[in-house]
Amino acid sequence: MKQILLLSLSLLALTFDGIAQDQGSTEITRPQTTAAVASEAVQKGNWIVGASIGSIGFNFKSDLFNLEIMPQAGYFISENAVIGAQVQLGLTAYDGGTNFLYGLTPFARYYFPEGAAPTHRWFGEARVGFAGSSISDSDDDSVFSSVYGVGAGYAHFVASNVALEGVLRLTRSRANIDVGSGDTGLSVGIGLQIYLPGR
Repeated sequence: MKQILLLSLSLLALTFDGIAQDQGSTEITRPQTTAAVASEAVQKGNWIVGASIGSIGFNFKSDLFNLEIMPQAGYFISENAVIGAQVQLGLTAYDGGTNFLYGLTPFARYYFPEGAAPTHRWFGEARVGFAGSSISDSDDDSVFSSVYGVGAGYAHFVASNVALEGVLRLTRSRANIDVGSGDTGLSVGIGLQIYLPGR
């Protein structure tokens, strides 16, 4: 009995000693929230791929669901300058039907070196394209309508090649898309972009 008690105490002491050593050597690491890579990400030959959510929601009173996503890709033709295209896909489902939204808008974007920091960049963009929807309000509706606009945004790098972006856009269109109820609309987009090295 004495030997079993002595063996149990020895094992218990070794266990506590091992736990104490493990806890003394571990460091608490916080999640990465910023990366100093903005200048490497906007170099000539790199690619940008990502998406933003235009709107998502559900109205319980009218049983209306809407979802709009906008994937995009671009290529850095020079340092700080990107050309690319964005696809607009949306769905509105309501009691009695659905509406499909679509569009393609090529864009040009410029990341300003003025005011830049290692962890973020401000940018401006312009876009021209077409959009439409499956809604038919009148005989004058066309399958495609022109879309053009300008925007300003902020890219905050959270990892070596990933940035969270916020963009404020002014868009003009005659298409039935979510840019406001008139011909011109102001929108805010939030998205995630991946910057891929081209070399």
